[in-house]
Amino acid sequence: MSGALCGLWVDEAGTVHVSREVAGGGRESGAEVLRPFAWLGAGEFPAGEGVGIEALAGEGFFARLAHADSLSAFETWLAAVKAAGARGLDVVKPFESQWLLQTRNRLFDRLPFSRLRRCQLDIETGSSDGAFSDAGKADDRVLAIGLRCGGEARFLVLEAETDEAEKTLLERLNAALAELDPDTIEGHNLFKFDLDYLRLRAKRHKVPCAWGRFGQKAKFRNSRLKVAERWVDFPRCDLPGRTVIDTYLLVQLHDITARELTGYGLKEVAVYFGVTNDEDERTYLAGDRIAATFREDREKFLAYLGDDLRETAGVADVLLPTYFEQVKTFPVLLQEATLRGNTGKIDLLFLEHYYHARQACPVPPEVAPFEGGYTRSFHEGVFRHVLHFDVASLYPSLLLLLDRNPRNDALGVFIPLLRKLREYRLRYKQLARSAPTADERAEAQARQASFKILINSFYGYLGFSGARFGDGELAAEVTRRGRELLQKLIDAFAAEDCAILEADTDGIYLSSEKYHAAPGALLEKAARVLPAGIELEHDGSYAAMWCYKAKNYALRDGDRVILKGSALRSRGIEPFLKKLTGRLIRHLLGLDAESPAAWLAELRRAIAAGELPVSELAKTEALSMNPDAYERLMAEGGKPRRAAAEAALQMNPRPRMGERVSYYLVPKSKGQTADWQRARPASAFDRSRPETAYDPAAYLEKLDDWAARYGVFFNLPPPAPAQGELF
Repeated sequence: MSGALCGLWVDEAGTVHVSREVAGGGRESGAEVLRPFAWLGAGEFPAGEGVGIEALAGEGFFARLAHADSLSAFETWLAAVKAAGARGLDVVKPFESQWLLQTRNRLFDRLPFSRLRRCQLDIETGSSDGAFSDAGKADDRVLAIGLRCGGEARFLVLEAETDEAEKTLLERLNAALAELDPDTIEGHNLFKFDLDYLRLRAKRHKVPCAWGRFGQKAKFRNSRLKVAERWVDFPRCDLPGRTVIDTYLLVQLHDITARELTGYGLKEVAVYFGVTNDEDERTYLAGDRIAATFREDREKFLAYLGDDLRETAGVADVLLPTYFEQVKTFPVLLQEATLRGNTGKIDLLFLEHYYHARQACPVPPEVAPFEGGYTRSFHEGVFRHVLHFDVASLYPSLLLLLDRNPRNDALGVFIPLLRKLREYRLRYKQLARSAPTADERAEAQARQASFKILINSFYGYLGFSGARFGDGELAAEVTRRGRELLQKLIDAFAAEDCAILEADTDGIYLSSEKYHAAPGALLEKAARVLPAGIELEHDGSYAAMWCYKAKNYALRDGDRVILKGSALRSRGIEPFLKKLTGRLIRHLLGLDAESPAAWLAELRRAIAAGELPVSELAKTEALSMNPDAYERLMAEGGKPRRAAAEAALQMNPRPRMGERVSYYLVPKSKGQTADWQRARPASAFDRSRPETAYDPAAYLEKLDDWAARYGVFFNLPPPAPAQGELF
């Protein structure tokens, strides 16, 4: 078999099952052999039948390599190693990565994204009591399963609201996936909802979840993903030979750097990415109307389901290609690529070189903290004629300029690999502009974007304590040179009478009426201070910029506003304050003539009268802990109490860690003055029930805080002094 590798699974016996593309776009299964291996440290390791140990060249803690004839021999030997208490064992997991590393194969190598066999999956469910549909309830059930492959939708619909009909529906899903044989199954919130719901219903009806390749069933386990500073819990599903792609998680990973989304629901995300540009493009149904529409208007119900599938495909079109290209570089499965950080991927790339060179490997060194990049805000206020310049791939470029490998990289893999990847990126960047067809240009763009992310990760890898070839001293030297270089650029721009507004790591914002229409001329002058191999780029021109404080600013790009910084873009800001800040920014940047002062006054009136909708007041936060675990911790005297977590305890069903909870504050009462004591889920608010009313004083105080922070920027008159006592 010589076609592109499209599926991979190692069974319990150690047989490597592969699926490859064949002529006409089909898939053909085959089998390969795995010889499991492990790096060994300095300890004493027992001999094992069918296990050979060889010494490696060079110095390094892991100076020996063990190979087994079979997986069973390997696992028997591992058990003996653990029983003997031997230390210093390093095993690459999962075994699919071992085989890829060992054979230097790559998933989807030479396969264009357009030939990936993709299937979007979405389910609609019904509730027996009008509450949120719960797979654990006997009479709640799956109403329909939507599948979309190659742009064509297929709907599997419940024929009668009975257990037998639902069982048949689940069996039809198994048959459809076996027939379609997709490489990927994609969905939005696929792990937490769709697949988990299907699993529970299949268990009830004793239907196997036969969704994998090679006749295999799905495997489920609890997992978690780190997204910036928080963890997201989810029930992971692995399908042998296939990839599960959850766009709900990919969107959150994307938003770590973009930080522009206020929510991660499919409909909002589809609009953000331009998948759906107009409300008329799709069918909308309220959650509590889905089951009724299934019974009363089947055509509208299926149109809604079809639009969910279309939007899922569109979001995956944007986010998946980067990961698809990564697996052509790394010895990882596509699902692992979406759920694993770049440090682990880069480690595997290095380990592959050391494995084939039979070179001893080091242990990851501890990396001491070091000074970061140059960051400074020079001014506050509104400025016109703004230009942005940045240094292309500053840290990777400095690494190449230094031409120094990490000190424990005995093979000297780091710099040659970085240089090779940079050459690949430049080649695909050129093809993204010049390739003859739109598909080829899109493919090249995805590849160059993937390589850009990878190249920029090399510097971060150096400073990470868990990186096998980390080197804090080298990382510190790179940042030191980066700070020096940025200061030289600042001095060069200042010499041209530019007002420097903001500098951050590798970029500079400045104001210059003289050069605003000719940024290339300014770039040419400033670039003269840079060493060879370091390139300065003009990254944007803006009509205006509002500098609020360090790393927090707003830019006017035509009629569009670009926000940077957590103070202006935090998803935890209450909607009424976020909208008020939005009006202020548009006013300051010259997009709206009206001052926000009048709206500020109207908000004060509406809040005091209890007229503002609770949806405008409710704060939304992601849970950093599962509610059940939080409840146990608090019962044991743990701290601190958190308002969002307290609100989550009042919800049914309770949300999971990583999910977002909206809550508001009720008035203070005796013994209940802290926010966490007064937090209520936004869903509990009922205007007809006075006991659920919000606290006007709390939200008027927030308005006062807002006015104190921002009033100086639009000449807001100071508040009238409070009337004191006369006697």
